[in-house]
Amino acid sequence: MSNGHPIVALLGAGFTTGNHGVSALASGTLAALRHADTNAQLVFLDYGREAVVSRDRIGNSEVQCETINLRFSKKPWQPNHIARLLLTAALLKLVPCRDARRKMAGRNQWLRRIFDAQLHLSIAGGDSFSDIYGMQRLLYVVLPQMLVLWLGKPLVLLPQTYGPFESPLARVLARHVLKRAALVYSRDTEGVEAARALVGKADARIQFAYDMGFALEPQSPADDVRRQMEAIKQNGLVVGLNVSGLLYMGGYNQSNMFGLQTEYPRLVHALLDELIQKLGAQVLLVPHVFGGDENPENDQKACERIFAEFGQRYAGRLHYLPGRFDHHEIKYLIGRCDFFLGSRMHACIGALSQCIPAVGLAYSRKFAGVLDSVGGGSRVVDLRNSDEAQVLAAVRDTFAQREVLRRQLEEKIPSIRESVLGLFSRNEVRQLLTESV
Repeated sequence: MSNGHPIVALLGAGFTTGNHGVSALASGTLAALRHADTNAQLVFLDYGREAVVSRDRIGNSEVQCETINLRFSKKPWQPNHIARLLLTAALLKLVPCRDARRKMAGRNQWLRRIFDAQLHLSIAGGDSFSDIYGMQRLLYVVLPQMLVLWLGKPLVLLPQTYGPFESPLARVLARHVLKRAALVYSRDTEGVEAARALVGKADARIQFAYDMGFALEPQSPADDVRRQMEAIKQNGLVVGLNVSGLLYMGGYNQSNMFGLQTEYPRLVHALLDELIQKLGAQVLLVPHVFGGDENPENDQKACERIFAEFGQRYAGRLHYLPGRFDHHEIKYLIGRCDFFLGSRMHACIGALSQCIPAVGLAYSRKFAGVLDSVGGGSRVVDLRNSDEAQVLAAVRDTFAQREVLRRQLEEKIPSIRESVLGLFSRNEVRQLLTESV
């Protein structure tokens, strides 16, 4: 506790990845935590060479979040290396006295700070509690969770996607965490069943809760960018198109890793033709993952490439706003669209949470469960089993119903946002927050 207010650590989300979906999860968590206690402190338990201090905005206030930096490298002798910390935690479990364990752990500043946090929350980037991206990614997110649990600290799994778990080792790791977590929230009902199946019983700890990204606040970018956006809107109805750099390059193996029915670049080109030539819309290319050459999957690079290739062909109808925008600003720009298509799920949430009808161009099962939880206003097209013609038909159909879908969203979204902001006011979470350290 700090001055009578809780210190809460968040695993698996932050503001330094360039992925605005991950940033949206961190911001939504921070907003909900401050909604429950305006003086609560959020720190990040994350990997990094240095203990950086991140900043975010809630309303007109700037909030600082420190980092407890772990290492995941080939140098296990480092005092904050996850392997060394896990070994220490395993040895500390042999010490019967809790106060003695804490005193011994305090000799390591990283373990001491983990002990100082009253509650630990894990969100695993929203969809990385799975081996869909490989075992290394799963180990990357699970090992800090195990560290928290082995130190005897309460762990809450925030709303996220659970699975798939294809390998036996992945299922063992997932089961180990799920059985020991204080609370488990899934952002879709399928995840509730998947988690319960892994622990082997109907478990009241495992519940549904809306994605934390619904609580992200939009905030205006610079004046010149805002004026550019308004000038685009003067030309007619605006469709936001979020292009995934990950899909555009063919996945991490650059060979249609996710098994899409149509090559993704070809599908994007077909969508541009459909939206601009046939539906008469203005199209704004919207990146949701940023980064330089060190991050080849970033959406910014894919959008720049598409605009360079098709900007003249669709002159005055295809738009791209260059620059690096934070997650609040991107959400603001999404909110100025009339209709939205997105291959990044949180780009779609950015639209739906502002009552903008959206089509999710899905490459995994996470889209359907999360977007369906909205209960209207969205359509999910799974690119793994829908060909080009089926995708275009779904876009046309949803576009034609956009006003009806908007009204449905206007009825539902306010209660969803309140539900997200109220997560830490739920009795089961408040009890964990108010218990003594």
